[in-house]
Amino acid sequence: MPDKLKTAIRDIQDFPKEGIIFKDISPILSDPELLQHSIDLLLKTIEGEKIDKVVGIDARGFIFAAPVALSLKVGFVPVRKQGKLPWKTIGESYTLEYGESTVEIHQDAIQPGDKVLLIDDLLATGGTAAAAVKLLNRLDADLVRVSFLIELDDLKGRDKIDAPVTSIIHY
Repeated sequence: MPDKLKTAIRDIQDFPKEGIIFKDISPILSDPELLQHSIDLLLKTIEGEKIDKVVGIDARGFIFAAPVALSLKVGFVPVRKQGKLPWKTIGESYTLEYGESTVEIHQDAIQPGDKVLLIDDLLATGGTAAAAVKLLNRLDADLVRVSFLIELDDLKGRDKIDAPVTSIIHY
């Protein structure tokens, strides 16, 4: 079934920078059957686990994390780019394949021991996800799993993530 999703993903050459092949998930998002299927597959990555919060990484991770949280009847927590959250935050800087950035989370978004599922759309070099994991660890979360719709295996991003990782589609 992930093959249906993989077929829908478009490769965009040299975006956002020359040499990058961007995996465009827009065709999945515009098709309600494919979108629901992607949510169902992400839910299966934590089947049988107790989850207290679903955390999504800015910005495309939000698209998948919020409906997963609703399906689980738990809260959704955003990890955002620096300066986008209105309350007291903690931040973590990292490098990614085409620059540097910092992500932040509200300092009261996760309670110590909360069982957390972290979701993003794509795992490439792992910098963003590793930074989000560090934020969750600083808040004493019990990180159950990090789930991705897509993983670019050759970039070995999962090696940077200190948590169980599951990806639906592999390139």
